[in-house]
Amino acid sequence: MFNKYIVILQYNIIAMGITKSTLFTEEQNTLATLAKVLGHPARIAIIEHLLTANACINSDLVQELGLAQATISQHLKELKQIGIIKGTVEGVSMSYCINPEKWAQLKTLFNHLFDQYQPTNNCC
Repeated sequence: MFNKYIVILQYNIIAMGITKSTLFTEEQNTLATLAKVLGHPARIAIIEHLLTANACINSDLVQELGLAQATISQHLKELKQIGIIKGTVEGVSMSYCINPEKWAQLKTLFNHLFDQYQPTNNCC
């Protein structure tokens, strides 16, 4: 299980600084990193497009999303860096798809967080 978090923890150290990330659990750091990467509407749009396609796509995301190629590339890089998507070279272009293992992990982590909430009538 430790090996699954290596890439995310390396990203955490760069993004949050080593001194602050050590104050929190591995799961908290992982969730924060995932939330940060998911915290941009362009990345959500890319993920939604990949989920809708439900296959590797090599279509022009620039036309699909109306963003500049450099912007799309940067967002794809962020999503790929933490493993939410995978990319493979096909000739002169890249094909991208959801990484099913990482997607399952992301779903499990966020569900674990959300499932901790137990609504009561005693809340302010």
